[in-house]
Amino acid sequence: MTTSPGARLDTVVSRFAGTLLEVLAGTVDPAAVISDVVIDDPREQAPGRPGALLLCTTAGADDVPELLVRAVGCGAPALVVRAPLDMGPELRTRVERSGVAVLGLTAGATWAQLVVLLRTLLSSGPAGEELSTGIPAEDSFALANAIGALLGVPITIEDRDSQILAFSDRQSDTDRTRVETILGRGVPAHARRAQERAGVFKRLYASEKPLFIDTPQIEGEPGLPRVAMAIRAGDQVLGSIWAAVSEPLSEDKERVLVDAAKVVALHLLRRRIGVDVDRQVRADLVATALGGGPSAQGAVERLRLAGRTVAVAVMGLSPPDTEEGSADGAAGAGGPSYARERTADAFAFHLSVAAPGAVAALVGDVCCALIPGPDRKAPEDIAVLARRVADDFLERARSRPEGVSIGVGRAVSASDPAGLARSHRDADRALRVLRHRAPSRRQEGGAALFADVQVEALLLDTGDRLRDEGGLLDSPVARLRHHDRDHGTTLTDTVAHWLDHLGNTLNAASAMGVHPNTFRYRLRRAAEVARLDLADADARFAAMLELRLERP
Repeated sequence: MTTSPGARLDTVVSRFAGTLLEVLAGTVDPAAVISDVVIDDPREQAPGRPGALLLCTTAGADDVPELLVRAVGCGAPALVVRAPLDMGPELRTRVERSGVAVLGLTAGATWAQLVVLLRTLLSSGPAGEELSTGIPAEDSFALANAIGALLGVPITIEDRDSQILAFSDRQSDTDRTRVETILGRGVPAHARRAQERAGVFKRLYASEKPLFIDTPQIEGEPGLPRVAMAIRAGDQVLGSIWAAVSEPLSEDKERVLVDAAKVVALHLLRRRIGVDVDRQVRADLVATALGGGPSAQGAVERLRLAGRTVAVAVMGLSPPDTEEGSADGAAGAGGPSYARERTADAFAFHLSVAAPGAVAALVGDVCCALIPGPDRKAPEDIAVLARRVADDFLERARSRPEGVSIGVGRAVSASDPAGLARSHRDADRALRVLRHRAPSRRQEGGAALFADVQVEALLLDTGDRLRDEGGLLDSPVARLRHHDRDHGTTLTDTVAHWLDHLGNTLNAASAMGVHPNTFRYRLRRAAEVARLDLADADARFAAMLELRLERP
């Protein structure tokens, strides 16, 4: 569920018509405002709120009468069911009399897509701000509609990564790529790659004028050409405007698009200021909550997590080797800090959909998140749920940066400062395990629950303590390594392979690529040099532990 400043119902319907929604029955009240999104599940018996849009994910035609009663009872102006839905004249009349519009989620669209786009629309920002043009600052979609109306074509406003910031109406006047772009909240990967190969972004970011792009020829698919215009603030490229056209724009419309890009730049800069302030406040609250000090409880309350069971997740954001930029190397916003902020924002947005109530913020060079779970679930289940959400993010990320991994701590009460700090330490230790794994093991997954890697974390801690104390003063493994360095032998590897294969000489010899008799001789020699009794279980364990502590 989400609460927001709201959007008019007719605006929601017109914006998503042809892409996500269609009116199945009833009349859309132009005065109705949608301020909430509620997934209606009779088993949950979640209370609706006035202004709610009810998403009835499992409803059929027989369920509509009961849904109308619930909608009227809670003041919901509309409900959404899966289309197509066979509704007879009698049921349509009943819908009309109720005053509730019945909308249909179009075939091919998913409920998740609808929820994401609705939340983006409803949580655009505080009401009341205005640009110098008179367009509400919180409504990027109104800005997109205004530009589209002036040009007479549908447009999208995109950031530097081809992610959708806003789009105009008139979905029926465009092609499949635009529909996929809107549903996926970003240009499809195949289209983006084709544009990069054709050098579209390099030319776009170098041009002060609109650029005509023969999209069907570039992508090798039927569709409409595009006219694109870079959005700049000084020398910095903030994004671009894309118009679906049948032919190049006239000179007058090109001037309109150039002027529109300046207005959009102002809008994005003003929004960025608000986002930066909000990001800093959230980061301070998250850091305070996880610090476990006397102010932690107040921070938890301001984050609206008091009394809830949460698991802390920590996402490591290793900076790239080179500064972040577009695929074409275009100049503009970039660098490791930008890459970290972008990935952290993407994780926060994912959590807002997958785990309502979760908060995430960039604290130092890691992104820390507090992920709540359903009140009825056990803490262990909530921790597993948090890890599943983290896994899902890493799997869904279109361009997952190198080195991104997520550690998840135990689930605790958010109102317990000591417990919250402990979960944070758990998550940090799980993240460290992932970062220290050998490259061959990093493919096992980018998220780890502390409970699943606790022994590996303990080994890392033990290794730290040994290094702090100057290492082992003397040991069988140390004697083997000293002998190998002086004589060019491989006795340490011989013992390591024998232990790894649980004393199976044939398998260990095969792994080392030597004859079994040669391996047996080396093993006997290793035992003599190291003064290691391989028949002693404690001695074997000590050697295995020391060898393991020295491995990544």
